Amino acid sequence: MFVKICGITNPDDALAAVEAGARALGFVFVASSPRCVTPEQIEPWIGQIPPEVWKVGVFENESPESIESIGRRLGLDVAQLHGSETPERHPRGLRIWKAFRVAEAQANVPDYPAAEAILIDGIAYDWTRTAHFTRPLILAGGLNETNVGARIALSRPWAVDVSSGIESSPGRKNHTRMKKFIQTALLP
Repeated sequence: MFVKICGITNPDDALAAVEAGARALGFVFVASSPRCVTPEQIEPWIGQIPPEVWKVGVFENESPESIESIGRRLGLDVAQLHGSETPERHPRGLRIWKAFRVAEAQANVPDYPAAEAILIDGIAYDWTRTAHFTRPLILAGGLNETNVGARIALSRPWAVDVSSGIESSPGRKNHTRMKKFIQTALLP
């Protein structure tokens, strides 16, 4: 089990997440997100993140060439794809996590063999529907420091991913809540 803190927009939040025990940090490159960053904004400080902490670029329907370019420029480890991407149009040189947003418990989420992991973003998803998956699962959506323990017990994911659930305002993490989230998620 590991924790990814997503929607990182500044070095203070990034370093606080690392200090609290996050193993992955997410940087959103989707213009419609209130947590969107540009390579120019984070390039001056992304190198301060220890190499053992995965840097995840979050993209939606971006061209593979653009993702590859951003990945090389910033030293990203993973491309987390949230759009209608297909295995034939994946970027090269990055591990792939495929994300699916689900709005109902009985949604059909396909196994996606071209990805290292599947991220399911949905509060009420029926986690028994993932037994056929051949890829590790990442739990996201509606998580915070008060419910992450119960959600982990129910779904037994490979990782958990949180963004807005621990924020003071969009793109600004509450460091106390973030630390509590990570501590709770990592309890045995």
